[in-house]
Amino acid sequence: MNRRSALLCLGALPFAAYAQDLGSLTSALKNPLMGMLTSQLGVTESQATGGLGSYLTLAKEKLAKGDFDQLASFVPGASKYMDQAKQLGAVTGPLKNLAGLNGALGKLGMNTETISKFVPMVTDYLGKAGGSGVQKMLATMLQ
Repeated sequence: MNRRSALLCLGALPFAAYAQDLGSLTSALKNPLMGMLTSQLGVTESQATGGLGSYLTLAKEKLAKGDFDQLASFVPGASKYMDQAKQLGAVTGPLKNLAGLNGALGKLGMNTETISKFVPMVTDYLGKAGGSGVQKMLATMLQ
């Protein structure tokens, strides 16, 4: 009886792994930016979510309301990401600048190398989505 249970459990492992991969694929299809961050940077979904929320929090602090609303329109569920950054402990107060954003990413467990790639990847993605006006806005925000 115990051998049968063990064999059933072992037989189910590939399906569990497949389901996890399928969940990641489904998430990437819903939000390509999140899929890109997790696959290319190797961050966890929580790190990507909290990191994007931290990025958007800084944008909300530094941009005019209309500019932020324009930027947020390229990120489905932007407020959800910002809330998640707070819940994960990445954002505990105003970020103020790029150093504050980098600190928030560090609180999520990202190392220096990943942080140095995360911000440019998000900036590039949103800049391409929004065009040259958004690219300039983001560059100014991150100075």
